[in-house]
Amino acid sequence: MFLGLSLVCILSAAAQGQIDSTDMFFKHLELKEVTITGALGDMKMKESPLPITILKAKELHELPSLNLIDALAKMPGMAQITTGGGISKPVIRGLGYNRIVVVNDGIRQEGQQWGDEHGLEIDANEVGTVEILKGPASLMYGSDALGGVLVLKGYPILPKGTLKGSVNAEYQTNNGLFGGSINLGGNHKGYFWDVRYSEKHAHAYKNRYDGYVPNSQFYERAFSAKVGLMKSWGISTLKFGYYNLNPSIVEGERDTITGELLSEVEHVRTYRNALPYQRVHHCKAVSETSVRLKLGQLKLIMGYQQNQRKEYEESPDKYGLYLQLHTLNYDFRYVSEKIKGWKFSTGVNGMGQKSLNLGEEYLIPDYGLFDFGVYATASKSWNRWNLSGGLRYDHRYLSSKGLKEGDGERFTDFRRHFNGVTGSLGATFEVTKHLDLKFNMARGYRAPNISELASNGEHEGSLRYEIGNRHFKPEYSWQTDFTIDYANKYVEFQASMFVNHIRNYIYLHRIDSVIEPDLMTFEYAQGNALLWGLEASLDCHPIHSLHLAVNFSYVNAQLLRQPRKMRWLPMTPAPRLTGNVKYEITHKAKVFDNAYVAAHLDWYLRQSHCFAAYDTETPTPSYVLLGLSVGTDIKIKGRKAFELHVIADNLTNACYQDHLSRLKYADVNVVTGRRGVFSMGRNVVVKLVLPLTIPK
Repeated sequence: MFLGLSLVCILSAAAQGQIDSTDMFFKHLELKEVTITGALGDMKMKESPLPITILKAKELHELPSLNLIDALAKMPGMAQITTGGGISKPVIRGLGYNRIVVVNDGIRQEGQQWGDEHGLEIDANEVGTVEILKGPASLMYGSDALGGVLVLKGYPILPKGTLKGSVNAEYQTNNGLFGGSINLGGNHKGYFWDVRYSEKHAHAYKNRYDGYVPNSQFYERAFSAKVGLMKSWGISTLKFGYYNLNPSIVEGERDTITGELLSEVEHVRTYRNALPYQRVHHCKAVSETSVRLKLGQLKLIMGYQQNQRKEYEESPDKYGLYLQLHTLNYDFRYVSEKIKGWKFSTGVNGMGQKSLNLGEEYLIPDYGLFDFGVYATASKSWNRWNLSGGLRYDHRYLSSKGLKEGDGERFTDFRRHFNGVTGSLGATFEVTKHLDLKFNMARGYRAPNISELASNGEHEGSLRYEIGNRHFKPEYSWQTDFTIDYANKYVEFQASMFVNHIRNYIYLHRIDSVIEPDLMTFEYAQGNALLWGLEASLDCHPIHSLHLAVNFSYVNAQLLRQPRKMRWLPMTPAPRLTGNVKYEITHKAKVFDNAYVAAHLDWYLRQSHCFAAYDTETPTPSYVLLGLSVGTDIKIKGRKAFELHVIADNLTNACYQDHLSRLKYADVNVVTGRRGVFSMGRNVVVKLVLPLTIPK
């Protein structure tokens, strides 16, 4: 429907002479010149052989979301694993958990990302730009970047002699979420600084089937400070960050007579935590220095992170599970300038980790980890071709500590060494000024994480008992990507197709054994997998003020040589079709500037490809979500005073369960026969962005 409407609008406008070519500078033409981060240093999107999506803060403000990943999950090829109201984990082309690397402040974010209920410890208000890299990126980031990378960048350094800030505020009607963020920064003769404080509170969300969902409330707090020096020789920055998330854990237990969800509190709309709940603290310090050389650039990044995760189950005064993770990141690299069309880079990076159990309950053992990787890449540009490729070697050493419990042994001592050789080769060919063809082949590598190797305990937020296997082999993948990219002043079309063969793929499935009463038992297993799929998008501007877009994403993920019930990989996103219509009402107006109105549709098709053995997964029916949004800049005396956005999501108040929601498998409602907890109903979001410009 959207595709047909787009073409009709273009032909109609062209026939009537309504298209003004002087105004029609389509967004994608500008994006092609955007500089992105990669193994070869900074490069233009047009030159990259891999499909990349870029989102800026302005676009994130226009999306309804509970957190950053909730917003990014609306992009083509993206999805999210959710548990409750405040926890979301990124999925790229059907791969998530430790197969996705998130880079923030120049280093990979490490916060026990192997768990379903372990979200991303990042303040969304800090993010100025997001780069979504789809496909293996092991050359730059080593183990774990098997499925893709999210590169989160802050706001640009302010110009010299500038002092600016901002105040953001947000309210959501469904869960009573209210939040705010205040920021102030400046630059005096090349000495720059920036500070930010953010908070967010939400009570339980609701839907038509479940009413208010007990224990879906959460609380978030974040603080960051940055100082730096920018001179002719380069840039040096030191940043400190603190993030605190307190989400209650939705268990989905129901009354055996009424079928209603059970709650530990009298008023489910409370903003206070209710048992069970988590307290997550993430502290970070990062030093980054870039030195300009005559023929290139040297960069050194050092970072330290500490992640504390406490789970309170029986008493608010005493935690049961307490995981403390220390991570030291290092990255040293050299990137050359272009010399006769050639560009080179080389570097060494890695991390050291130490994880401790400080509580009375255990899921994983204490362990230590150290890894390093060395890589070299090269690219060559000539005429209409751009070729790029490289090689990398990784080594990881993991030492796990045993633990005796009673007469038995909870965890066993073991040592493992993992090695990986990865590489990639890609090409971009400019067929015409508007048409590019891209091809890339890459080998990825991922060492098993500690949960897959050694977990043996109750995973509270996932409502299950998990068992690992310390004999697992590393995962290796071969992925091929082919992309068609066409854009002119009126239309953009992009189609990306991929095939990804993964050897020794590790997955989690249910077994018949019962270790803990009232808990399902899950065990990690290993096999070969094949994933293939595509993302296709069409955008057009038939007139300057009208924007029409349609996107489609599909992933087919199979375990090879398995019986039918074990044929499909667990946690595979459903096919999705999205459509957007946006009309920009004003430009350069005196009071209401850049005003717009937009409508969006998200159609999630039925997902029948599920891991059905032992009732690990069940099919998920199709559902449609409709939304409307309006926004404008408000000017006072010719200057922008603030931005206002009002977004209505799930207008029809549809009741649905995302295929990747862990709450889908909670208790059955004995009255209705429906299993699990449903997602959020109708929600109206109000966002306010107030810029602060302080005179010199």
